[in-house]
Amino acid sequence: MEENFVRKFDKVSSLKCLFSFTNPAVRKLLGWRQNDEEEKWAERAVDSLVRKLKNRKDALEELERALSLPGTPSRCVTIPRSLDGRLQISHRKGHPHVIYCRIWRWPDLQSHHQLKPLDICKHPFSAKDKEICVNPYHYKRAEDPALPTILIPKQSPELMTDSATHVRDIYPVNDVPQNVTYSENGFIKSVTPRGTSNSRNFGVTCHNGSWEMPPSPYSMSTNESPSPEHNYTQEVIPIVYKEPECWATIAYYELNNRVGETFRCTLPYVTVDGYTDPKRNGDRFCLGFLSNVKRNSTIEHTRRHIGQGVRLYYVGGELYAECLSESAVFFQSTNCNALHLFSPNTVCKIPSGCSLKIFDNQEFARILSERVVYGFEAVYDLTKMCTIRMSFVKGWGANYQRQEITSTPCWIEIHLHGPLQWLDKVLTQMGSPHYTSSSVS
Repeated sequence: MEENFVRKFDKVSSLKCLFSFTNPAVRKLLGWRQNDEEEKWAERAVDSLVRKLKNRKDALEELERALSLPGTPSRCVTIPRSLDGRLQISHRKGHPHVIYCRIWRWPDLQSHHQLKPLDICKHPFSAKDKEICVNPYHYKRAEDPALPTILIPKQSPELMTDSATHVRDIYPVNDVPQNVTYSENGFIKSVTPRGTSNSRNFGVTCHNGSWEMPPSPYSMSTNESPSPEHNYTQEVIPIVYKEPECWATIAYYELNNRVGETFRCTLPYVTVDGYTDPKRNGDRFCLGFLSNVKRNSTIEHTRRHIGQGVRLYYVGGELYAECLSESAVFFQSTNCNALHLFSPNTVCKIPSGCSLKIFDNQEFARILSERVVYGFEAVYDLTKMCTIRMSFVKGWGANYQRQEITSTPCWIEIHLHGPLQWLDKVLTQMGSPHYTSSSVS
């Protein structure tokens, strides 16, 4: 009896699913769908939206109007925000505005980092309101911002004395945060200072919904300044940033052993996971495919927990990392630490399901512009900022058993080619370093 009831229920459910898209509103909205390979999933997503708007006829009409008249001003079309801000469609989770922008405007859209809200939108995803606007014409694709041109004198003036001292001033080591934990979308949850075991705010406070930071250790504020005799007009050569076709390469390590070949990043999004991928698509670096005769049991255990790993998005001159694995990932980015006014050696943690900006070209350009006046060594020191290290599952640093990333079982090193090539051009124009070679050096 019970078995027959279950079969009957399943049959009714199947029929309901079969005829669910006969809803005229769903059929009409699907008429504006952009072509992609996931037609059934798009139908379910549109059907889900129509159900959420069934008691709001005005919102449904506004959505139809926005889709039928692109470019015409339209009002927000909102749905309730879930606990984690994402919407689940057929066992797949995604951000609502990304889902519907992908269906009706940009089939190649991968992440919310690729979208920016328009000024007319009153309920954008980034506002953290109880309602999220899913009107695809209330968002635009993120564009690469123009980076400032670096001006280098044709004949560099004599460098400031004791330039190495100024470089050291940029990296204070007293009482600075060592480990940082971020919540959903990069909000700081806790900061653990060097040499302590308990998390505290450490000068990072929230006031009226915005973060207030302590004075920056990167400010280069010293009592000395370039000599007035150098403030004369001089012919300069502009050094312009140029984005290379391959924006980064990724190398995989197990402890201090390099494993496999480097992965070239040519697409704006790359997933580094623990699986194998016989097709070798350009958007996946599959660590499970790599072998290592020196692999021990700790590494094997860690590799099994990498899972879906981490996804990197390079959009608008900004690099984001999203943890897709059930285990957290840990990373060290001098550029990211500069953005948040942390010590350059700070190790940050990205929990499962969270994402964070780990590199910003605008911030790099700002620091580079400041460093140029301090000479060759100060600029050359920025090469360290162009490398990001990331560990899977296991953390390292002052609050962990492992002090160095080379002691973690599985980790990757990301080399950013655009900033590195920019530095190379600047250094080439600046000429020789200030110091001279000796038997000591």
